[in-house]
Amino acid sequence: MNKLPAITVSFWIMKICATTLGETAGDLLSMTMNVGYAISSAILLSFFFTILLCQLFTKKLHPIVYWLVILATSTAGTTMSDYMDRTLGVGYAMGSLILILLLVGILSIWKISEKSLSVTNIQSRKGEIFYWTAILFSNTLGTALGDYLADNTGLGFLGGALLIGSVLVLIVLTYYLTKTSRVILFWVAFVLTRPFGATFGDLLTKSQAKGGLNLGTAGSSLVLFIILAGLVTHSILIIKKNSNLVNTNIYK
Repeated sequence: MNKLPAITVSFWIMKICATTLGETAGDLLSMTMNVGYAISSAILLSFFFTILLCQLFTKKLHPIVYWLVILATSTAGTTMSDYMDRTLGVGYAMGSLILILLLVGILSIWKISEKSLSVTNIQSRKGEIFYWTAILFSNTLGTALGDYLADNTGLGFLGGALLIGSVLVLIVLTYYLTKTSRVILFWVAFVLTRPFGATFGDLLTKSQAKGGLNLGTAGSSLVLFIILAGLVTHSILIIKKNSNLVNTNIYK
């Protein structure tokens, strides 16, 4: 039943691309197309639940479906965070704190219920649901945290991206140089790659006067989609190649 990809360098590159694309695509729908945060959240959450059902009822790993769910959690998380922080007036700091508490609560219940927080070998439907719920809330948290770092701390988009990038480098060093739990490091990195994607997305889309590269939400989304599609296609080819090797060995 395990349908999760291996945690490799390629996985993290695709994760950052997907979360950055989610940031730019969410902003494209809610702001550029002027749909609004509430309606955008409803649309993107509907897409998330639809594609999640496809993932839950598959029997093996399908990279396209898996990364579509990741992308859906990212786009939905962007508009959910913006709706909570801006429309409801909660603010970036309080919004981030609320989402941190919710995420810790989800992971704690998952640990108590399933006795594991493994992200490479989930064998139950309940475990899958916990996994995707944690991912949805981590990506929502990432948007709020990225906006907080960019707007409330004075770091700006580039400063926020550099700060989070530095923390991610420390996580990588911790992974290779210590025996710290790989599961803990994964979830910390997963949460932080979302605000990294959020701040990187802002860096791509915002005007030069605001410290961005002024590529716009549409242009940035297109570029990121092409990169992500290429990486997903590469992973599909690798899976097919490995499958052919297995079949060849079986029939020898």
